[in-house]
Amino acid sequence: MSEGVPVSGIDFVAPPGGPAGAEPVVDLLAIMAHPDDAELLCGGTLIRAADQGYRTGVLDLTAGESGTWGDAARRREEAARAARILGLAVRANAGLPDAALENTPETRWIVARHIRALRPRVVILHWPEGRHPDHRVASQLGYDACFLAGLRRAPIEGEPHRPHKVLFALAYREDPVKPSFVVDITDQFERKLEAIFAYGSQFEGKTAMGEVFGGERPLREQLRAHAAHYGSLIRRPYGEPFVTRETLRVDDVVSLDVRSF
Repeated sequence: MSEGVPVSGIDFVAPPGGPAGAEPVVDLLAIMAHPDDAELLCGGTLIRAADQGYRTGVLDLTAGESGTWGDAARRREEAARAARILGLAVRANAGLPDAALENTPETRWIVARHIRALRPRVVILHWPEGRHPDHRVASQLGYDACFLAGLRRAPIEGEPHRPHKVLFALAYREDPVKPSFVVDITDQFERKLEAIFAYGSQFEGKTAMGEVFGGERPLREQLRAHAAHYGSLIRRPYGEPFVTRETLRVDDVVSLDVRSF
């Protein structure tokens, strides 16, 4: 199975492989292991990009069907609700098995087909390390698929396309890793929380979940504290951290933002 999810009000992508134009279907695409991962890791950035007029999308690699709470059908409904809050142009699902995600030639072709169909300029991936094995695999799988999607002779439907930039979203346990940059999500933070808690089966009433350690406080408070920490690094109320493998270029050192003192 490799198909989009048709939901009223959102332009969900059809199965990839049809004719692809030169223009991107989405400007920014998050490729994540499970429904709710994008909301937790880069939801504010996706909302901010949509606010700026960019077309955004999420490719969920699995349906989260092996999770402890909820089931695939409910998570599908929750993902659709969250997509509307995020302002996504596209949400698709690669149909790969939850808790058994593998980086194989077959799965790379599947993800690369979606990349060719959506033609994103920027892709957001999981940080390569993480508590859930699916997160670790999803990071390398997404990275490899981004490369393979650009090979003209690869056995993949659609026109070759390779994203211009790959970003890695830091999870909630990578504090020792210094981000390459932090996105200001102050104006988007409340909507990010709304998108996260659209997954009632996963987060309602919880004090801990996945990468978010329990602190005997409501999960909502811990998410706020995490975003406030990264926001403080850029002297803003809330932020989301990212890492790039390549060095970022600066053209004007005089206008650099974030005060030193």
